[in-house]
Amino acid sequence: MTQPIDLDAVRLLAISGSNVVLIAMGLKEQRQDIIRCGRAGFVGYVSRDSTVEELAKTMLDAVAGRLACPEEISGALLRALFRQTSDPAPDGAPLTKRESDVLQLIGHGMTNKEIARELGLSVATVKHHVHNVLEKLSLPRRSHAMRKVREKPWLLG
Repeated sequence: MTQPIDLDAVRLLAISGSNVVLIAMGLKEQRQDIIRCGRAGFVGYVSRDSTVEELAKTMLDAVAGRLACPEEISGALLRALFRQTSDPAPDGAPLTKRESDVLQLIGHGMTNKEIARELGLSVATVKHHVHNVLEKLSLPRRSHAMRKVREKPWLLG
């Protein structure tokens, strides 16, 4: 995890039905990153400064089906779950991966043209995604989406 990883590929591995247990290691310990890893299918987390004993315990806990991470992380995960369920999309439809990507870039203040260039999409496709994001989150303007993603980063999938 010290290098970029394709969380979509991790998600596919996690839901494939295999007996693989995924443990994230060495994250920067930013809440959004840890939440994204949990949503992708990681079932444990070991911090950069963990001992070998802590790593072994985390591995045993994860295999046994127990949440395996520091208490601060588990608290943040529970708070994110609470916020996610108390702030759902109005129609109940979650954001797609691509809509989450677009929302994240909106949060960085990027224009549709800049988002299209960043994601390798047409401007028309980006406009479509922006429209869907605003509709799903019941927001009238992209400026509201910028504010929402800054206030509630757990909306990003």
